[in-house]
Amino acid sequence: MFDQLEDLVQKFEDIGEMISDPMVIADQDRWQKLMKEHSDLRPIVEKYKEYKDTLAAIEDALMMLEDKLDDDFRELVKEELSENKKRVEPLENEIKLLLLPKDPNDEKNVIVEIRGGAGGDEAALFAADLYRMYNRYAERQKWKTELMEVNESGIGGFKEVIFMIKGQGVYSKLKYESGVHRVQRIPSTESGGRIHTSTVTVAILPEAEEVDVELNMNDVRIDVFRASGNGGQCVNTTDSAVRATHVPTGLVVSCQDEKSQLKNKEKALKVLRARLYDMEQAKQHAEMAAEKKSQVGTGDRSERIRTYNFPQGRVTDHRVGLTLHRLDTILDGDLEEIVDTLTTVDQTEKLKLVTNE
Repeated sequence: MFDQLEDLVQKFEDIGEMISDPMVIADQDRWQKLMKEHSDLRPIVEKYKEYKDTLAAIEDALMMLEDKLDDDFRELVKEELSENKKRVEPLENEIKLLLLPKDPNDEKNVIVEIRGGAGGDEAALFAADLYRMYNRYAERQKWKTELMEVNESGIGGFKEVIFMIKGQGVYSKLKYESGVHRVQRIPSTESGGRIHTSTVTVAILPEAEEVDVELNMNDVRIDVFRASGNGGQCVNTTDSAVRATHVPTGLVVSCQDEKSQLKNKEKALKVLRARLYDMEQAKQHAEMAAEKKSQVGTGDRSERIRTYNFPQGRVTDHRVGLTLHRLDTILDGDLEEIVDTLTTVDQTEKLKLVTNE
């Protein structure tokens, strides 16, 4: 590990010199890539320097204790030595975490698919609540959202809604949201005051570029049709809605949010490409040995990951046993504590695997 760290320090210093070179600066594409690499290496290099400084301080303290010191100064040195010894193991673990292989999708934008499951209208209403929650979270993170497709239930809910979130590190924050979200509350239509349980499925798909997945248009059937809306609203008089079918897999994506057929086609193909990429990723994950998988993972679509209990005002994430009694703020987009906990647990599990190898 230490040889690797020394190599990274040298690489960091070399890149630091390169990004100051006028010839490199003139090539903006290369300069930006080097700047990103330099930025990515900085946390590891700085943590390693802190680790080496701590070891040096321990060595200095041990040497000082071999000399004749007055009692007060000796106690001061011993106290400093004890504090630095306590820092060594945590620093080693932090370095190991920083050295863990990065998820190649972490910096990607995402396509979010939310669908009402068991519970009919109540599930559709909660799907709309989750859509708002992720939009509010995106606003807090200074991310941008773009609606791709929506299928309304007619009472303010969504049978299905697909949208894109663009920004820095979106997938790294939201990748643990895939799965079944369960809601327990008294529906407004329930006269008896009984609590109903409904479910909504969420899928977080990393945006797939053309280099990530090869989409042969000979395998795609494009159908156009007239867009429709609830109560006669948003009804177009032209065939602007698009349905894209990937014949080999049977995947079907429809988009009618835009008035332009071309824009709807672009959105449909973007979602289709993301689903194909996700299928390939899922296949690769399934082929991994069971012991290689982290405990948190990126969310099985059929796995119940979280419960939102309205009568008790609590949210429970079942994967990590986290319960928070602030349902309102979470549904208003305050997901930071949940995201941080899931990330920490996932990294810890991966660290255990690396340590045991």
